[in-house]
Amino acid sequence: MTREERHIYMTETPVKKLILKLAVPTIISMLVTSLYNMADTYFVSHISTEASAAVGVTYSIMAMIQAIGFTLGMGSGTFVSRLLGMKEYDKAKRTVSTAFFTAFIFGVLLCIGIFPFLEKFVTLLGAIESVKPYAVDYAKYILIGAPFMASSFVLNNQLRAQGNALYSMIGISTGTVINIILDPIMIYTMKMGISGAALATIISQFISFCLLLTFTNVKKTSISVKLKNFRPTSEIYKEILHSGLPSFCRQGLASVSSIVLNLAAGPFGAAAISALSIVNKYMLFIHAGLIGFCQGFQPVSGFNFGAKRYDRVRSAFKFCLVVAIILLSTLGIISFFLAPQIMAFFRENDKQVIEIGALALKLQSLALPLQACAMMSQFLSQSIGFGGRASIVAMGRQGLFLIPLYLVLSHFLGVLGLQMSQAISDSLTFIVSIFVTASVLKKLKELERTQT
Repeated sequence: MTREERHIYMTETPVKKLILKLAVPTIISMLVTSLYNMADTYFVSHISTEASAAVGVTYSIMAMIQAIGFTLGMGSGTFVSRLLGMKEYDKAKRTVSTAFFTAFIFGVLLCIGIFPFLEKFVTLLGAIESVKPYAVDYAKYILIGAPFMASSFVLNNQLRAQGNALYSMIGISTGTVINIILDPIMIYTMKMGISGAALATIISQFISFCLLLTFTNVKKTSISVKLKNFRPTSEIYKEILHSGLPSFCRQGLASVSSIVLNLAAGPFGAAAISALSIVNKYMLFIHAGLIGFCQGFQPVSGFNFGAKRYDRVRSAFKFCLVVAIILLSTLGIISFFLAPQIMAFFRENDKQVIEIGALALKLQSLALPLQACAMMSQFLSQSIGFGGRASIVAMGRQGLFLIPLYLVLSHFLGVLGLQMSQAISDSLTFIVSIFVTASVLKKLKELERTQT
C-alpha cells in the first residue's frame, strides 16, 4: 500500500470498520503486554508473600520506564499520524528517529543513575525490611533492560500510529509468550527465584525490541528508524511532548502513586502490600484492554483530524465510547462477583491477602465503567493535539485525586482507606472528563462549521 493509498484508506474507510480493524491487534498487543506482568505476579506470588510484595514495590521502576516510552511513543505517534494526514513525510521521518533514540538514551541514563544506589532506592519505593532483598534482586535486572524496554514502547506506538498495528502485536506478543515460558523455568527449574522472573522479563523484552525494530525498518508501510534522521529540534520535541504529556502524566503519576501506596500500606505489613499489588496488576490487565481499544481509535482520530475530516473524528469517538462502556461494565460485573476467587488464584494459602484484595477489587470493579469515559476523553484530546486537556484527565486518576486519597484515607481508615481510594479517584476523574469532552466536541463542531 502506497502512502497515497494509505491516506485514502484512513480517511475514506467506514469509521466502525476501520477502528475495529486497527483496534483488535492493539487490544491483543496491550493485553499481552499486561499479561507478562500478570505472569510475573502469579509465579512470584507462589514463592512467598514478601516476593509478591517486592513485585509491587518494583512496579514503580517499570512505570518510570513506561513513562519514558509512552511519552515519547504516544507523543511521536500522534504527531506522526497528523503529519501523515497532512502528507508531511520528511518531518514524520525525523520525528520517528528522534523519539526512538531519545527513549534509548533516557533508558541508559535511568539505569546508570539508579543502579549504584539500588538498595536505598527500593527503600524509598516503599520496601520494608522483609521485602527489600527480593526487591533488589528483581529491580537490578529490570534496570539493565531499561533502554530496550523504553525504546520498544516507542516502536510499538509508532507502528500502531502508522496503521501497522498487526506488526506491533506480533512483536509484543512474541516477547510475552517467551516471558511466560521462561518464568517457571528460571524461577523453579533453575532455582533463581525472583531474579529468574526479572531475567525472563528482560530477555523477552529484548526479543520484542529486536522484532519491532526489524518490522519498523523492513516494512514498506512503516517509516524506518535511521541515525541520520536523528535531528532533534525544539520544534519536534515541543510537538512530541505536547502530545505525549498525557501519557507522561498517566504513567509518571502511576509510578508516584505506586510508591505512595507501598509507603502507606507498609505499616500494615507485607500482606497489605502484596494484596493491593495483585489487585493493581489485575486491574492493569483490564485497563490495558481499554487502552488497546483507545489506541485503535487514536490513529483514526489523528489522521482524520490532520486531513480536516472532523465529522469522522466525532463519529469515531461516539462509537468507541459506547463500546468501551459496554465492555467495562461487563468486566466489572464479572470481577465483582469473582473477586475472592481471583485473589486466591494468586495467593491461595494466605487468607489475609485474599480478604484485603477481594474488597479492594470489588470496589474498583464498581467504578470500571467510569474509566471508559475518562480514557476516551483523554485519547480524543490527545490524538488531535489538545494535549493540555488530555493531561488534566490523565493527572486526575493517578495523581490529583489518588495520591491525596491514599495519604488521607489510610490515616483515618487504615487499610479500608487504601481499598477505597482508587474507586473514589475514578469517580472524581469521570466528573472532570465530562467537562473536558464537552469542550473538545464543541471545538470539533466549530471547526466543522468553518468548512461549510
